[in-house]
Amino acid sequence: VSPYVLITPNKTRRRQLQQSKLSFAKKELDDLEQWKEEHRPGPIQLVPQRLGGKESEAQARQKQQMMLMQSKYQQKHKREEYVKAKKAAEEAEILKKKAIQREKAERLEVKKRQQEMQRREMFLENQYYKTNELLNRLDLGLPKSDSCHIANRGPESTAWTRSRTYKQALREDENRRLEEMKQEQRRKAELMEFKQKQEEEARTRAHQNEQRRVNNAFLDRLQNKTQPNSIYQPGSSE
Repeated sequence: VSPYVLITPNKTRRRQLQQSKLSFAKKELDDLEQWKEEHRPGPIQLVPQRLGGKESEAQARQKQQMMLMQSKYQQKHKREEYVKAKKAAEEAEILKKKAIQREKAERLEVKKRQQEMQRREMFLENQYYKTNELLNRLDLGLPKSDSCHIANRGPESTAWTRSRTYKQALREDENRRLEEMKQEQRRKAELMEFKQKQEEEARTRAHQNEQRRVNNAFLDRLQNKTQPNSIYQPGSSE
């Protein structure tokens, strides 16, 4: 630690500084009080006039009571509307989640059907190739000759003709099955799309009807509140 020098404060000078600060603060306070006294507002003079309009005190009290009751009713109505809106939002969220799960299940079902169709197509195609391979082997076992010679031959020509006819019929049958499967898949996809569109339109109509019902109920309550008060008065003809 390096050496240092400690200087003791001058008590007399410190006392003088404190006294000067106190005197300066007292002077400022005195100036503020003097300024307030000089700028104090004078007496207010108003012309006497009758207040309250054309209503009596009883009518004003009754009107005030009605306004208080209406404000309480409005607060209650706001709370009810908030609860209804919250409940409707929760129900809409639940319906939305259900629709999403339904769409997922439908897509999964469509995927399973497509996979089943693909497996069937592969099975039929494999069967078709195996049948063709078998028929080709049968064709290879037949003698090579022109059409006239084959037509004049007996059982061999008939077997070869039957094999070719069977192959052609089998090929046509397989093509027809594939085309029917494709058409069936296309019809199912169109039917599913139409069904999803109908469900979406039904949900939209239900939401619009619910919103219209809530708005009509709110307007009816508002109209009932704004109508004149039908309190029975003595001496009236109603």
